[in-house]
Amino acid sequence: MHIQKANLRSLFISDEWNNSKFAKEVMGKEVARIMMSYTFWNNVFHALKIGGPLIKVLRLVDGEQKPPMGYLFEAMDRVKESIRKSFSDPHKYAKVFDIIDKRWADQLHQPLHAAGNLLNPSSFYDNNEMRLLNAKVTKGFHESVAKLVPNIDEQDQIGDQLSAYTNSEGTFGFPMAIRQRKKKSPVEWWRLYGGDTPELQKFAIKVLGLTCSSSGCERNWSVFEHIHSKKRNRLTLKRLNDLVFIKYNRTLRRRYNARNVIDPIGLDNIDDANEWLTGVENADDEAIF
Repeated sequence: MHIQKANLRSLFISDEWNNSKFAKEVMGKEVARIMMSYTFWNNVFHALKIGGPLIKVLRLVDGEQKPPMGYLFEAMDRVKESIRKSFSDPHKYAKVFDIIDKRWADQLHQPLHAAGNLLNPSSFYDNNEMRLLNAKVTKGFHESVAKLVPNIDEQDQIGDQLSAYTNSEGTFGFPMAIRQRKKKSPVEWWRLYGGDTPELQKFAIKVLGLTCSSSGCERNWSVFEHIHSKKRNRLTLKRLNDLVFIKYNRTLRRRYNARNVIDPIGLDNIDDANEWLTGVENADDEAIF
């Protein structure tokens, strides 16, 4: 709407609009008033400056580019910083920050996010404050270790090996490892260069490989609902599971192949696993059945 602002405003002062029956209706007059209102367009711009950074985090969490666990903690800090820089008056975003902080504190701020942030080399080594082992981040890391690693001896080994990572010792300090901190995904980077600290490597891969969104489960249920329909309600459980596996993983592969060009917010790129949104069944699916 913001991009088409000039065209929309031109529409409501055109002869075509003024001569149409809609211009004489109560609803038409109200829409025209809104479109010509400076307050409305200021609010649209305000919403874009606040919503834009948040949408980027949504894309990160639900994207196919890289596992998001190691990025979410810092991403939320960057969102707030980006919003703060967009406004000269703090009062314009104060209520938004209250909402973000409440949601983050009540639902999203988990030890795993802090651990993922510390174990993500692309952000850890660039953040001097984190390299000094920020108390909030290290607390989350140790809480995650205690939760995910039941063996006490292994917990101690992870604690001992952490200093090698934080100080770039051994393979962590190799020139290739340094160059690829931002080129490789965090999980792949740990697979390649974490061999000197096997317990920490195993823990890092476990944490950084976790998902931050339940959208995959939602898509899976959508596939189930599409396949087990009124037309196909006598499928055996094994055949139903096989069909869901094929369809979901085919869609997953297509999403991954398009990870650099897909816009998860654009209508043209709606996930075709959600037929209830598009109302169209894929012809290839009928061939499978």
